Amino acid sequence: MSSSTSKLWTWQFSFIILITITFYLCLQMLTGGFPIFVTQISDNPTLGGVMTTAFMLSAIIARPITGILIHKINIKRVLCIMILFVLICIIISYGQQVIQLLIFLRIIEGIGFGVITTLLATLATNLIPEERIGEGIGYFGMATSLGTTLGPMIALSVLHSFSFKSLLFITMFLIVVSFIFSLFIKNTQSYPVGESSTQKEPLLSSIFDKQAILPCFLVMLFYCTYSGIVNFINGLSEETQLGSQIPYFFLIIAVIVVLVRPFSGKIYDQMGHKYLIYPASICSIIGLFLISITHSLTILFIAAILYGIAYSVMQPSFQAWAINRVKLNKKGTANAMSLSAMDLGMALGSPVLGGIVSLTGYRKMYGLSTLLIVVLLFIYILSHIKSIKEQ
Repeated sequence: MSSSTSKLWTWQFSFIILITITFYLCLQMLTGGFPIFVTQISDNPTLGGVMTTAFMLSAIIARPITGILIHKINIKRVLCIMILFVLICIIISYGQQVIQLLIFLRIIEGIGFGVITTLLATLATNLIPEERIGEGIGYFGMATSLGTTLGPMIALSVLHSFSFKSLLFITMFLIVVSFIFSLFIKNTQSYPVGESSTQKEPLLSSIFDKQAILPCFLVMLFYCTYSGIVNFINGLSEETQLGSQIPYFFLIIAVIVVLVRPFSGKIYDQMGHKYLIYPASICSIIGLFLISITHSLTILFIAAILYGIAYSVMQPSFQAWAINRVKLNKKGTANAMSLSAMDLGMALGSPVLGGIVSLTGYRKMYGLSTLLIVVLLFIYILSHIKSIKEQ
């Protein structure tokens, strides 16, 4: 294969990465900020978790619809329109304290998030050479993870030092930057690979592929635990007296993501996912356990490093695995399923773990969330054994 066909960092791929970072940063700042703001004005942590659930469920519903239409739309036009759509919702949120209105706006923003992230993932996947899929998904995942990890950290810092209104101003700026970058994307329709076969398929087949179920289910379990990190790590400051130092947890994860992702993608391409998932699962279990017993900044930082390694590896590995398990013309479907599974994990984790917090406190909730990773690891081991027997 020639070097031109295996080139990864084209200018189109670079702009998609930039849009992904700024857009995820904007939306994850709101995901981290809204639960805290709503919890403060309602004095109800569960209601704060509902804000995330409403956002994620609407994104999950939007993704399959986007997958059905993706072969018929002008991606650049839809991308620009939906980014402006989200901007309007953020503007309307400014100064509002009516819970019902805020939940409604989060639902609308979730629809925009579901559509835009599916478009970006499909654009990126179609630009990545087949033999560099792990590496390419790793870089794309790094872009999403930087937004996902730095967003809550910035949200916590802004809320500690300023106000929720200040947070909304910052997100408005970021969404405008995303819009400007999107203007440089090629004015094109969805990539036509397998388009005709996709159009002939039944509705269910166009939004679902059973080959991608296993990696999608496993990434959902992991994101249930990450939901506990995003939504409730701030509450840990009340039990540990770490206060304003808590946001550094996300900064450490972001640094680990930048350090680990380039290597993990190459390991995936050369050796396979088993060399990543096993150590990542162990790191995740230890990291969550350390959070549950933390009493100092040192232990919290060690927990952030270990959980950060797991976070760096899990999401892109499961997404690349899902893509590799399906046919070429079902890449978009696998992407949508993988992203929906991540959103579903966040959506389910928020109210469930929020309810556990109300019963047991923050420390025990993190201890109990290690059980989710134990289940993930058990299922993965079974699948690994089955694949060995089939060879």
